[in-house]
Amino acid sequence: MTTPKFITYEQGEAALDWIALTDALAAGHALPRAEIEDSFLYRRDDTLLSRAAWIDGLGSLVKTATIFPGNAAAGKPAVNGAVTLFSDRTGEAEAFVDFHLVTKWKTAGDSLLAARRLARPESRNILILGAGTVAGTLIEAYGAAFSGAKFTLWNRTKARAEALAEKTGAAVAEDLAEAVAAADIIATATMSTEPVLKGEWLQPGQHIDLIGAYRPDMREADDAVLTRARLFVDSRATTVGHIGELKDPLARGVIGEGDIVADYYQLDAVRRESAEEITVAKNGGGAHLDLMTARHILDRVGA
Repeated sequence: MTTPKFITYEQGEAALDWIALTDALAAGHALPRAEIEDSFLYRRDDTLLSRAAWIDGLGSLVKTATIFPGNAAAGKPAVNGAVTLFSDRTGEAEAFVDFHLVTKWKTAGDSLLAARRLARPESRNILILGAGTVAGTLIEAYGAAFSGAKFTLWNRTKARAEALAEKTGAAVAEDLAEAVAAADIIATATMSTEPVLKGEWLQPGQHIDLIGAYRPDMREADDAVLTRARLFVDSRATTVGHIGELKDPLARGVIGEGDIVADYYQLDAVRRESAEEITVAKNGGGAHLDLMTARHILDRVGA
């Protein structure tokens, strides 16, 4: 019987880099399409999300997350959980990987893969909406791919943006519309249920990563953002029928499924066609991406 490896947050942080991770995610999408299944349970604002994935040749994974937005007021992480990676050959547990490690690298790596393919290579001005854990990680991730990037933060509670800016050296936006207009890349990492990003603010050549919305009742971008841009998703299976960012405008006929140009299983089609076009990538963060990330972590830390 194989003894599973326990991989701590510190072990993973010491072994990983952002470019290698996005390359691993790209390679994972060259394997047979993942079998995935999600289960959502709700208690008012709290969510219990269990995600499972199996990729032939890579193994299987179960990741359970608890999302309790009210934890922030008590100084506790809003998102917690557990990750188990299973052998593709025997089905035995191969590794228990720190939940926050997998979540950090999967979430930002997912959007970085899109940005590396869709943002203009000369992009330097990066605006992040939100000032939580994900926002800080995005500064790390985008900084690895866009040399000389300058970051600006916006948050509804300005003091939180100022606190993160002090830690990271980012600037703080005074006016959101002006900050959006000046950005090359815009990333939304909020817990909003109503759009905070408006399409009327967008400028030619921008790339937008939509990250925060994960429930059917959540939106970060208004309809005009979607209709003005070429639209991509990491996975049709985990976004179209599950996340309000797409489910809502699809139900109202604002966009059609045919407006989604490609997902990561059509990675050659995830590309910018002109310097002027606006591109949007919706990060759904499915369990298959957790599986690819966890397998990469195990490979880097050492089996």
